[in-house]
Amino acid sequence: MPVSMPVPVLSCHELTVQRGEIPLCEGVALELSAGDICHLIGANGTGKTTLLMQLAGLLPVLTGEVHYQGSKTLPIQPLYVSHQLGIHPSLTVAQNLTFLLNLYGITPSRDEIDAALNWVGLQGFETISSSHLSAGQTRRITLARLYLLTPKVTPLWLLDEPFTALDVDMVARMEVRLREFADMGGAILMTSHQPVAVANQVLDLSGYMV
Repeated sequence: MPVSMPVPVLSCHELTVQRGEIPLCEGVALELSAGDICHLIGANGTGKTTLLMQLAGLLPVLTGEVHYQGSKTLPIQPLYVSHQLGIHPSLTVAQNLTFLLNLYGITPSRDEIDAALNWVGLQGFETISSSHLSAGQTRRITLARLYLLTPKVTPLWLLDEPFTALDVDMVARMEVRLREFADMGGAILMTSHQPVAVANQVLDLSGYMV
């Protein structure tokens, strides 16, 4: 009997990345299987963030094909972490993290919240209003959910500059977590101005510019 090949987590063919009606890149091709971590690179203006937003379902794909686990629709919503943090300043740190996890059907326990916040260096901040945090601390709330999310919950992570405003120690912890997620069967597409030591693929949009 023929051996069936695993279905890619994400597959893109002849994709156009565009801002409004202006095409930035054409013919973009990418395939991510379970275990893949792809570093998305390209000169400023090539549309890296736009591509991530298209794949997250936040912007339309007008030309080309995108398949998620073999389907043209999103069977499970990817995790998208962006520059626009989505943190409500009037909520506490724990409340914001709980809300972000609720979006993926997770109701975290107090111990899970404590463990996730400890992982990003926000232990003791649980009841602090998020309006009192620095930009770097606020960003860590959005990253804390990575500690609790698994491929069963969301198999595709789309991360836009996740290392921004992080110290060397936190970047190292992030890279360990990215590798753990991939080893569990997840796939990751991420931008970063820093090298991504755990990446096993690189997609350079500069080669697809119009």
